[in-house]
This record gives sequence, C-alpha cells and structure tokens, in this order.
Amino acid sequence: MSDLPTKIMLVEEGPREGFQIEKGPIATSRKIELVDALSDTGLDHIVVVSFVNPKRVPGMADAEEVVRGMHPREGVAYTGLWLNDQGFERARATGRLEIKGTITVGASDSFLKRNQNRSIEEQIDSQRAMVKRYLELGVPVVRGGMMAAFGCNYEGDIPVSRVVDLVGVVLDIANENNIKLDYFSLADTMGWATPLSIKRVVGAVRDKYPDLTLSLHLHDTRALGLANAYAGLEMGVARYDAAVAGLGGCPFAGNAGAAGNVCTEDLVFMCHEMGIETGVDLDRLIECAVLAEDIVGHPLPGCVMKGGTLQKLRDARVDARNA
Repeated sequence: MSDLPTKIMLVEEGPREGFQIEKGPIATSRKIELVDALSDTGLDHIVVVSFVNPKRVPGMADAEEVVRGMHPREGVAYTGLWLNDQGFERARATGRLEIKGTITVGASDSFLKRNQNRSIEEQIDSQRAMVKRYLELGVPVVRGGMMAAFGCNYEGDIPVSRVVDLVGVVLDIANENNIKLDYFSLADTMGWATPLSIKRVVGAVRDKYPDLTLSLHLHDTRALGLANAYAGLEMGVARYDAAVAGLGGCPFAGNAGAAGNVCTEDLVFMCHEMGIETGVDLDRLIECAVLAEDIVGHPLPGCVMKGGTLQKLRDARVDARNA
C-alpha cells in the first residue's frame, strides 16, 4: 500500500465516450448542458467530442456545434479526440479547444483495422507523420497512448512483452523529435483488464521505464473498472480517465452493449474514502450523473448516484444525535 498516491488527476470522458455510442439522437443543447455542468465540479480536464467520420459515428456529427456552444470555465482544459489529420484540422479550426498532440499506437492489429483501417506498422508510420505535422504547427506533443493494452475481443490476451515493446516504439518516436512526454496512457479498450493484469502490465512498463508517468483508461465492461482502478492506485498510478455516471463505450470494440469508462463519481467516492484527493466536488458530480441519465433517457450504471455518499449518512447521524 506504500505506493498509494495522495492525489489523483482525472480526465472526464463522459461527453465524448457517452454521446458517441448512444443509439438515439441527443440534442446538441443537452450535450452542451452536460459539459457546462461538469465544468462546475472541480474537474480540470473534459474531453467534449470526437472529430471522427459522422457516417461511422453519427453521435459525433455535431462536434463543432457542441464546441461552439459550450461555455468554458477558467482553469478547465477542454479537448477533443482525433484519429487522423482530417480530425486534427477540424479540432484546430474550432479555435476553442486545447490542442496538444498524442503519439498513439494499438496493441491489437485486428482492432486497429476495425477502428482506423490500419495495421500496427501503418499506424506507427502515421504517427511519425503526425508528430512532424504537430511540430511544424508548434503544437506540443505531451502524451503517449496505447489502445487494447490489456486484451482484445479479436485477438485475445495481449502479451505483456508486446505492450512494453510498443511503449518503447512511442518513446523512440518522441526521442527522434526531442520530445519528452508528460505521461503515457494504457487503455483497456475492450474490458479485458483484471486487477492482476493491471499490476502485471503496469509493473512491467514501470520496470522498463521507471521515469515514465502512467495513466489508465479503464472500461467497466465486466464490472471490474473500479477494482482495476484500485489496483492501479496500489501501483502508484495517479492519472485516470473516467466517465460521469459510467457513460460510453467504444463503437468498434466488438461488445454488444459495451460499457463505458470507470464511473467518475464512483472513483471519486472511493478515493475520498481512502483519503486520496481529487479536487472534485462529489455532490455536484452526482448531480451531473443524474443529469446525464436524464439526457440519455435510460438508466446508467453509476452506483454512488443512486446510493449516495457515506458522508451524508455520517452527517445525518451527527445531526440526529445533536437534535
């Protein structure tokens, strides 16, 4: 337990993760409503949209409108996801997002084919080209990332050695361009991670690259999202992606009804009970979770939004004793 961080950093993925996979059309105004509400919770980084092909991901067809309509708060970074140069140019053109580059690879060739129509080798080549484009435009490259780092519905278990080798490929691309990455994100894109595999993969990467700060992007497909986050905390990981109310899922993951990221308010609740700071107002975040459920029009998997916090029960007992 000695590796437990005292504070974690959260990236809120709900607006992007959630609205890219919802079947029914969701009004742009309601997407903006959720982004604005999340902006008042203490979260300092919100991923609001994906700049992807609207024919393949109809839920992101209004990405520019969402960005244009949101009301940014000081101290909050608003970002978008892109997978290629066209998406990058769309994000830049909004003029309202924080634009920073990522060097992204995938541990599964089969998933890359479905997600981006590329092989691993083609993805690596494309990332080298993207880095050059970033540098030409003065865009800082701050992050490395790997999809399907813990397993794949199309290929099965991903060897830990492959993950470590691909981290090395990303770091090589960064070094070739005199870039020092702020952190590297390992994504459990299809929900294959378990607490044991989290510790094995994080441990192996940390052993090979002890100075590399790691982040985890976890999905709750098999109800292990929070357990995996706890395993990450035990390994000293202090950066996490999460989605309010448990929104979302990857449309190309091959899971019918694939779950979203680990639920933000559940993760915040767990950390607060463990004495780990998040900088987030949990009560306001729960209000956002209730709002998200209203927007999508069906139950969402978040637990704390339904069960409430222990602190409220503690306060109620104190009030009862003092009455």
